Amino acid sequence: MLYSFNTYHKLMIDKAEQSVSRMKDLVARDPMRMKYHFMAPAYWLNDPNGLIHFRGEYHLFYQHHPYSAQWGAMHWGHAVSKDLVHWKHLPIALAPSESYDLHERGGCFSGCAVDHDGVLTLFYTGSVIRDGKVVQTQCIATSHDGISFEKYVGNPVISESPQGSARDFRDPKVWRHEDKWYMVVGSSKDGKGRALLYRSSDLYVWEYFNVLAESDGSMGTMWECPDVFPIGDRFVLMFSPMGMDDRQTVYLTGQLDYETGQFISESCGHVDYGFDFYAPQSFEDGKGRRIIIGWLNSWNWMPWFISHGPTSSNHWCGAMSIPRTVVMGKHGRLKFQPVEELTVLRDDHYHVDRMVVADMEQVLPIEGVGLEIIAVFRLADCDAVEFGIKMRVSENGQEETVLSYLHSTGELQFDRNCSDNWSQGIRKCKLARSDNDQLKLHIFVDTCVVEVFANDGYAAMSNNIYPNPDHKGLKIYSRGGKIVLESLDIWKLKSSWD
Repeated sequence: MLYSFNTYHKLMIDKAEQSVSRMKDLVARDPMRMKYHFMAPAYWLNDPNGLIHFRGEYHLFYQHHPYSAQWGAMHWGHAVSKDLVHWKHLPIALAPSESYDLHERGGCFSGCAVDHDGVLTLFYTGSVIRDGKVVQTQCIATSHDGISFEKYVGNPVISESPQGSARDFRDPKVWRHEDKWYMVVGSSKDGKGRALLYRSSDLYVWEYFNVLAESDGSMGTMWECPDVFPIGDRFVLMFSPMGMDDRQTVYLTGQLDYETGQFISESCGHVDYGFDFYAPQSFEDGKGRRIIIGWLNSWNWMPWFISHGPTSSNHWCGAMSIPRTVVMGKHGRLKFQPVEELTVLRDDHYHVDRMVVADMEQVLPIEGVGLEIIAVFRLADCDAVEFGIKMRVSENGQEETVLSYLHSTGELQFDRNCSDNWSQGIRKCKLARSDNDQLKLHIFVDTCVVEVFANDGYAAMSNNIYPNPDHKGLKIYSRGGKIVLESLDIWKLKSSWD
């Protein structure tokens, strides 16, 4: 039987929805499910897509495989929120259905959303394999109600990468400047990552403009999910470089020359120092804030065909980070801070004004799998070798996740080697000494992740952990001397899914 163009797309969406519907109730009962981080109703989730504030609601689209908890033919899941905290699942927005996106090892890859005169317009990469070669093109789908999407009959709107660029050609991000639309697309050349710039007058006919920026050989082999946005008097180019060891997401600050189509970089930094923060996307909301959300996982620390965590055996895998605002700090460095709306989740509260921790472990009288912690330490008279917080501690102390500050080196360290029977590894980042000689840690603990923001967000660190849900203990400790804890606030957090 032959189907009309978008009728077949709807059939593929209905099929995917039925698959998720059969599993979601079972998945919802899993004690490993996150309390306040966004997850798909069931099965696989990766990159955030199409983040936009549209008609008074926040829209979150995401890479989704609705048939298993492993990566597969990519669809676009969809959810909306009034407050960035409580999310409502909507029908799947995009499913592979056409010659340019229908393939079991391809599909509707990552992209973005724009408001085009009241029409919610999605840009995505159609990815297929033809004659043993990857073919990636840029495509459009539109919606008048913000729920049901139709693919543009003229897809793909960009059918090939520029001459000399690799076949890796994906993840469009589109924005408007003056009277033109611009699109940045991730790519590579000769094994070096690059971002390509296009421009258009109508969103449908695009011309290649220039190489916006590219690696000098030290910044990865392929730039995934590039994003360009203004902050203050500067611009930011953010991307996730493949093949760059422990650097999952990078930002460059500088200037964007719209005359030449080139980004002039002035400084470089990490978006997140942890194991598990990848492919973030930014958007501006109705309050004028620049907000990013990232995928709480990565491709680099294990092969893509291996499960990204033990929850896959429970028929789900993947979650989004909490939303973070992006603020320009000193010397071109960015600060990433949790959005203020998260305070609505605060419940039971524990507060300490001052505590001296001298070569000991102090068990705290509040515990849980969903916590927000704000700890301020005084560094001026610290003589401890290290100090910090131990989270998700088991009763026998054999399982624990340790966030510590190494005083002699000024490094923040996250150690998950004893977190569970799955996670492993240590991540570190160097912290600049604050003007008031304090260390401030703002920590969000959920069932399977810890997100850390240090010194007002100049450093962020996100790491997945998979401890037993019954392991909820919390400790403050120091080793080799004393540290003064000037203040400590801990809140139990309510579930955003109830």
